[in-house]
Amino acid sequence: MKPALAFAGKRYAVLGLARTGLSVVDYLWQSSASVTAWDDREEARALVQDKATLADPLELDLSKYDAVVVSPGVPINTHPIAEKARAAGTALIGDIELFAQARPELPPHKVVGITGTNGKSTTTALIHHIIKTAGMPTLLGGNIGKPILGEHELEEGGVYVLELSSFQIDLTQSLDCDVAILLNITPDHLDRYDNFDAYAAAKARLFEMQSDRNSSIIAIDDDPSRAIASETSGVVIQISAGGCMDQSNWPALQGPHNAQNAIAAMSAARRLGINEEAIEEGLRSFTGLPHRMERVAERDGVLFVNDSKATNPTSTAPALAAYPAIHWILGGRAKSNNLDACEPYFGHVRAAYTVGETASLFEKLLAPWMPARNCETIRKAVRIAAEAAKPGETVLLSPACASFDQYGDFEERGDDFRAAVGSL
Repeated sequence: MKPALAFAGKRYAVLGLARTGLSVVDYLWQSSASVTAWDDREEARALVQDKATLADPLELDLSKYDAVVVSPGVPINTHPIAEKARAAGTALIGDIELFAQARPELPPHKVVGITGTNGKSTTTALIHHIIKTAGMPTLLGGNIGKPILGEHELEEGGVYVLELSSFQIDLTQSLDCDVAILLNITPDHLDRYDNFDAYAAAKARLFEMQSDRNSSIIAIDDDPSRAIASETSGVVIQISAGGCMDQSNWPALQGPHNAQNAIAAMSAARRLGINEEAIEEGLRSFTGLPHRMERVAERDGVLFVNDSKATNPTSTAPALAAYPAIHWILGGRAKSNNLDACEPYFGHVRAAYTVGETASLFEKLLAPWMPARNCETIRKAVRIAAEAAKPGETVLLSPACASFDQYGDFEERGDDFRAAVGSL
């Protein structure tokens, strides 16, 4: 992003020097700001020593700084930096707020911001793809892709498409999205908030920052989202995934949750002035994201789908709804000791193959409903499920659990599933 005069001569303290923090330091340094930076890792500090003074913000007089910039990964509900900044009367912000403050100096553009508990990444990538299909300049950023400040600015008429987590919104004060989208709100990240209402309020702030002239697209399929829609001013477009929608021409957008994602993306594209032909072509040609209902292979009429990103039962349920005959691989480190959110779709499951820490628990839980077998590992589960599956059926990895019992992250778990399918 080109340097901004808005930051010249100002003082900033930056806490956390992973990818986002490094982009912040570089951007502020290029914008002629004075930067003090810190990370507990010596190797991270070494990367910025020629652009910033190295000092821990917890040991500084923060009243002398214009803002403290922290990574979204810093738990500001418990980390002492939040209270220290409040006591000093110094703003606690993130890289998205710096982008918001730099917008007046960028070529004329629009911003689409997407939030919600589930579906953010797919909807963000889908909107970005539709805009590209329409021939407009566009950039993907926020909680997906590269840090926004590390990207080149768009030419005039471009559209920045930003996936925004509640943590990023917490650190943002002035992002006035031309189109703001809320997909859903279900319990998540409650270790970072006092309660569920506080988590929902974080999502609502995206709309509180908007000007009345701009557009809000809010799915009203849950109570908290309906409440936000009723309280949001300006142009509010309420959408719902209820009812029937023909998704047969959109191979990467199957299931009711992807119907909601598609409706949100279509609504956003129309607000941007994109024609229906380009929208339909974008939906048809969208290939999806890795580890999110990713079609890995089809062998002898059996489809293999990698949904490793589904780390809780609520995010697994839509995958079970999407396919009529499933051999379900699930398990890992549980976020919940039940699968209640998945129960409405148990009728779609031909058999379950449990893995990881929850293998025994889930085998016993599912046995009254379907054939269930403790396979311990994904490799073994894939082999057994592939032998059992018939043409027209789907072998689905949708774990409903975190990956950290056997893998470093959900990507590594999904990659192992891909490799297991490839070795059949």
